[in-house]
Amino acid sequence: MILGDLLGTPVHDSDGGRLGRVADARFVLDGPPQQLMAEPRLLGLVVSPHSVSSFLGYERTGLTQPWPLAHMLRWRHRGSFLVMWEDIASVGEQSVRLRPGFTRYSPALDGGGQE
Repeated sequence: MILGDLLGTPVHDSDGGRLGRVADARFVLDGPPQQLMAEPRLLGLVVSPHSVSSFLGYERTGLTQPWPLAHMLRWRHRGSFLVMWEDIASVGEQSVRLRPGFTRYSPALDGGGQE
């Protein structure tokens, strides 16, 4: 599956309850550097209950300027969370289903704290 095809896909919990849509993906660089950098690995998916538009980097807690844009994007993405790849039970063309007991993390990746 291509990541672009996954964006906007509905996300459901293990009981079938709708949580939102895939708004973004988070990657980490693992292992020894290959030619220019280490291999990327999918860490998880960002789920947004209100919008599937881009965060434009404003999910990072320190970005506040220009304030009208920062305020609007934070409002549009309120309630968004990161779910780790290990907590995803299945990915299909019509939906993403999470495992029972999944954990919601901050989409900012500012220390990996739970929400």
